[in-house]
Amino acid sequence: MSDDSKWRDDVVRMIPALRAFGWSLSHNGSDADDLVQDTLIKAWTNRDKFEPGTNLRAWLFTILRNTYYTQVIRRRREVRDELGEYAGALKTPPTQDWSVAMHDMQAALKHLPVEHREALILVGAAGLSYDEAAEVCGCAVGTIKSRVNRARAKLLKVMDADDASDVMVYETTVAAKRA
Repeated sequence: MSDDSKWRDDVVRMIPALRAFGWSLSHNGSDADDLVQDTLIKAWTNRDKFEPGTNLRAWLFTILRNTYYTQVIRRRREVRDELGEYAGALKTPPTQDWSVAMHDMQAALKHLPVEHREALILVGAAGLSYDEAAEVCGCAVGTIKSRVNRARAKLLKVMDADDASDVMVYETTVAAKRA
């Protein structure tokens, strides 16, 4: 009898004891059978690592126990959702509306004169004060205020909105019509 066939026969004789140990850990016959199967696959795959003359039973039980605890840890991170109810409840708000709004805003900014666009971006987007924006542009504070005011009015007109809060509502409506 070859070493492989003797080793295989010794492992097969351990199956009832492995199944009993698997059941004692999982308290479920089906799970115990799965544990034994996983144990046998791992043992067969790693049979070259078993040292002849050592305790085969202890080696197999260790593999089974480690497999069980690995599965327990993995299951803690999983959500049982056979019917897909949990997955169906997971939703994220759409982000494409903001992308469309941003694209349309960039297109509308191109309709502004350069000095109005610059003033609006410095004050509105970069967060500079009117004084700081005037210093950057090399003009009076009143001129910056006037440019920002005109730029906002022109943007609202280009985007067909009554006030700034309408722009996103408008963009959402446009995006919905495009879809």
